[in-house]
Amino acid sequence: MENAIEAKNLTKYFDKFLAVDNINFEVTKGEIFGFLGPNGAGKTTTIRMLTGLAKPSDGSARIFGYDIQKQTIAAKRYVGIVSEFSNIYDDLSAWDNLMFTGELYQVSKPEREKRAEELLEMFRLNDRRNEKAKGFSKGMKRRLTLSMGLINTPQLLFLDEPTSGLDVQSALIIKDVISELNQKGVTIFLTTHAIEEANLTCDRVAIIHKGKIAAIDSPEKLKKTIQSVQSVEVAFDKTKPRTSKELEKIQSVNEVRKEGDKFKLYTHDPPNVLSGLWDYAKANDLKPISLNTLGPSLEDVFVRLTEIEVKTKKE
Repeated sequence: MENAIEAKNLTKYFDKFLAVDNINFEVTKGEIFGFLGPNGAGKTTTIRMLTGLAKPSDGSARIFGYDIQKQTIAAKRYVGIVSEFSNIYDDLSAWDNLMFTGELYQVSKPEREKRAEELLEMFRLNDRRNEKAKGFSKGMKRRLTLSMGLINTPQLLFLDEPTSGLDVQSALIIKDVISELNQKGVTIFLTTHAIEEANLTCDRVAIIHKGKIAAIDSPEKLKKTIQSVQSVEVAFDKTKPRTSKELEKIQSVNEVRKEGDKFKLYTHDPPNVLSGLWDYAKANDLKPISLNTLGPSLEDVFVRLTEIEVKTKKE
């Protein structure tokens, strides 16, 4: 299968600081590829090199076979970029923002007008098409930004935190559009801090840490690499200030995290923890209102590979 992206020995120094350290990966045509990592891991620098905005110190990047540095114009014909920060002109209407972006991408007037009509309908902005963008909500601006990134009908779309901080309606619209685009064959390169979003959306994910690729595979296969990280999740009808500390004393419990009204007990032996939980509930006159045993999550993989210290949440 043809690759949409090929990164070979991609390296970037800023003076003596090594931001991206000799990374190699491929993104196959038509897949949704997640690129995850903590702040400062090298995500943004990698994307800037892949899109031709930064020159690698070493190595190369190809977009549908075109070298992004040596064949920049040819490569960029295939690419749409939606950054985390808005590139909207507030004093222009939604329609005029799309027309201006289409001109930058050298899309012909008939084609950009046709495409703008489709995008305004797709992102449910048609009734606000002639209004200035400065009056739009954050969710509407995000939808318009995504529309602008699609005006040239790209075959490869770079999305940086597409649903971060959005209202539920806008986030759902964007997720639906991403799925629809992918079904039409568009390759998606997605960076996000919403790890569960990546788990549900991506065919494969790469986790970058300190400039290196720490892992790359499908979410389910990555989870199997840390099968020992299992958990029991419980919610009681009532709690008390020391519940977390008391749950930590149950045999085979390695760690306890309080998540909303629930407690997550990490363990290598769920059956033993379940038995201990029943004893604890009975002794403290508590009634479990929900109880689940869980395998490792993609977040657990992320935490393990990036060495992030997650402290037990206290009540």
